[in-house]
This record gives sequence, structure tokens and C-alpha cells, in this order.
Amino acid sequence: MERRKVSEAKETDYGSVQLKEEDESTWCFWRKRRYVVAVLAFFGFFVSYILRVNLSVAIVAMTENRTIKNDAGDIIGYHQEFDWDRRLQGLILSSFFYGYISTQLLGGWLGALVGGKRVFGLGIAVTALFTIVTPQITRCSVYFLVFIRIIEGIFEGVTYPCIHAVWANWAPPLERSKLATLAFSGSFVGTVFAMPVCGIMAERYGWESIFYVFGAIGLIWFVSWWIVVKDKPEDDPYISQGELKYIKLSLGNVERKKIVHPWKSMLTSPPVWAIVSAHFSENWGFYTMLTQLPTYMNDVLNYKLEKAGFMSALPYLVMAIVLQLSGHLADYLRSEKILTTTQVRKTFNCGAFLSQTLFMSAAAFITNPLGAVACLTIAVGLGGFAWSGFSVNHLDIAPQHASVLMGIGNTIATLPGIVSPIITGFIVQDKTAAEWRIVFIISGLIYLIGAIIYGIFASGEKQPWADDTKKEKLSAYENTAMEIETF
Repeated sequence: MERRKVSEAKETDYGSVQLKEEDESTWCFWRKRRYVVAVLAFFGFFVSYILRVNLSVAIVAMTENRTIKNDAGDIIGYHQEFDWDRRLQGLILSSFFYGYISTQLLGGWLGALVGGKRVFGLGIAVTALFTIVTPQITRCSVYFLVFIRIIEGIFEGVTYPCIHAVWANWAPPLERSKLATLAFSGSFVGTVFAMPVCGIMAERYGWESIFYVFGAIGLIWFVSWWIVVKDKPEDDPYISQGELKYIKLSLGNVERKKIVHPWKSMLTSPPVWAIVSAHFSENWGFYTMLTQLPTYMNDVLNYKLEKAGFMSALPYLVMAIVLQLSGHLADYLRSEKILTTTQVRKTFNCGAFLSQTLFMSAAAFITNPLGAVACLTIAVGLGGFAWSGFSVNHLDIAPQHASVLMGIGNTIATLPGIVSPIITGFIVQDKTAAEWRIVFIISGLIYLIGAIIYGIFASGEKQPWADDTKKEKLSAYENTAMEIETF
């Protein structure tokens, strides 16, 4: 038998065209530059979510009554550094999202206009800078804290929409789920990391350390991202010719002089609103737990701050693992033609939502700490399957408009981050299990509504208003007809 160099070959059928990628290094992921982009995007979301969730943990330490003892060990009093009631805490925790919601559409538009790399990197860098000065600002006035959190939200608001502008140039169609979910999972890994670590840091080094350390880490990430990542594969000096050819051929004609967004068609498209409704539903449960879980652990389950941080991280650890598995499974089912893209998106999304409805509702009635934590962990964790449905669906239905569609969707899906903490603040006044039960039931119902809407209206096919191939052919036909007529 003739011996030949071992290589990886990836073949994909796009109609009558068969594409093939060859790369000598199957295990050296850094030589596949699209995976380098995905890994650095993963760490970008990792940092951004630490910057987002840090206050949810820090606020417990900032507002708790601390025992003051004299040199002899006798208790001489109690001290609360910030005397904020529950409603004010709800306002503080939701303030980030007031800014965040305002720049979603702008982030998607800027990503398509100037490149996702710049917008994504600068959004996280500026948020990191403001995080570093948060302790000083907080001691000046609680309203200064609210203001600076709004500013952080404004700059971080561009990150989710603009990353689709990166994938529009870097992600081959049958690798979209895998690459996008790898990047998005950084959000949940960041949450897993932040909740216990922030709890430990607040207990041992003071709550201020949370903002100093993670703000600095955000700036370090920004330098790495800015140096390594390019907006387009052809601009990367280290990409192999095989990978470049594979990406360019699989994406087809992504070189466009100017992208014109069909706003009316986008805003009246049922599949677009199916994605928006799913995103809203998932974010309601996610943001409710993200901002309130440490407080629930402390109020109802009697977990102290350090333990509450570890227990609060469990749902996001499960979600990060599920997200990776679901992304690979989704691409496998599509590439092997076991399920169509539409079937994959609906199965993953609706199956996750229905399961989340059941487990979130069960958590509302279970008083045993381990049982409640288990139900919440499963409920939040199964969201990883939903993210392999709606979060990459924009790239299916309109690749060149995906960043703008993500901007539209994330604008509406940010509303839970604003509304949920405020509603929870009004419901939970006496810190009882019955009050928290209402919070969980509301989340379960919203998951159910999202599953119904997505199951009816979602699609995995490129929409007619986004099919530039047909437009280009029609334009060429019209031009030829005019030339013949002139002749």
C-alpha cells in the first residue's frame, strides 16, 4: 500500500460543489485560525461576564451586617457599609442593562460596517476600565454607581451582536454551531468562575478586590485579542492556504461593496421574531438566576457568601458543558443529514425550553436545599441546548445581516435584565420561600411561551429577502438584457 502523509480532510457538499480542507496538524488547533478566533472570543465572553456578574456577588458583601469586635473578642456592634434596601439593590443590579439595551442594534450595525474585531475588543476594554474605578465611585454616591454601571452596559452592549460579524467571515456554514457555541460558552464559564471566586475574594480580601483584579484581566485580554485576531481570514498572515480556500469557498461570495439591510423584510419576518422570542425567554430565566441566585441561596437556603458562590456557579458549569456538547451534536446532525437545519434548531430550542419549564417550576415547590439546587442547576444548564438553537439561527436565515439581527434580538432580550431584578425586588420583601416561588413560576411560564412561539415560526433556511445569490443573478440578467436591447 502506498504510504502518504497523514492529513485531515473535511468534505462538504454545497449543491454540486464539493469542498475539501486539508491540514497537516489535526491536533494543533492554533494552526486552524478560525479556532484561534473562537478560543479568544471564548475568553472575551469569559471576561465580559465576570465584569457583568461581579456586582451580583459583591453586593451581598457590600450590604451585609458585619460583626465588630474589640481586642478582647467581645461584640461591640454591627456595621453595614452600604445601607441599601431590596428595591435599591434591584435598581443597582438592573442598571447595567439600561445601558446594555441601548447599544445592541448599534453594535450589530457597527460590526457589519467596520468589523466585529474592533467593536468586540473595544467594548470589553472600556468596560474593564470602568470596572477598575468602581470602588471609588461607589463610595462617592450610590447614584454614581448606577451611572457607571449604565456606562459599562453601553460599551458591553455591542459585544454579542458584533461577534456575528466575525462569524460571517470566519465560520463555514456547517461549523457555525460549533464555533459560535464555543465562543458563547465563555459567558457561562465566566459565570462559573466568577461566582465562587468573587465570593472568596470578597470574604478574604474585601469586595473591592473583585473590581480591581478582573478589570485588569479584561485589559490584558484586550491586548491579546487586538494583536492576534483579524476581521477576515485573508488578513491573517498565519492562516494556511488550505484553510483560507476552504473558508472562502464554503462561504461563497462574502465580498460585498456595501451591505444594504432590508429593514422592512427583517422586521416583518416570522423566523426573525421566533428567534427574538426565544432569546427573550432564555434570557429571562438566565438573568433572573444570574442576578438573584446568590441572594436566594443566602435568604432561603441559608448558604453563607462563600458557599453560596460555589453553589450558585453549578448551573452555569452545567450550562457551559452542555453548550459545548450541543454545538458539536447540532453540527453533526446537520452535516450527516440526519436532521435538517430547521429540525435541529427547533428540536434543541423547544426541547430545552419545555424541560426548563418543568425543572424551574419544580424548584419553586422544593424546600430541600439539595433538591432545589439540583432543579435550578438542571433548569439553567439545559439552556445550553437552546443556545445551539436560537443563538446561531441568525446565521442560517440571513448570514450577511446576522450581526444586525442579533442586535435587534438582544435589544429585546435585554429587557429581562432590567425588569426581572426590579420585579424580584418588589416580590421578595420578607425573604420567604413563598415569595421566591412566585419568581421561579414566572420564569417557567416564560420558557413555555418561548417554546410555543419558536416551535411554530422558526426556520433554519436562508430567507428570500437575504438571498443575495438570487439578487446577483437577477441583476446580471437585467444588465445583460439591457445590453442586448441597447445593441
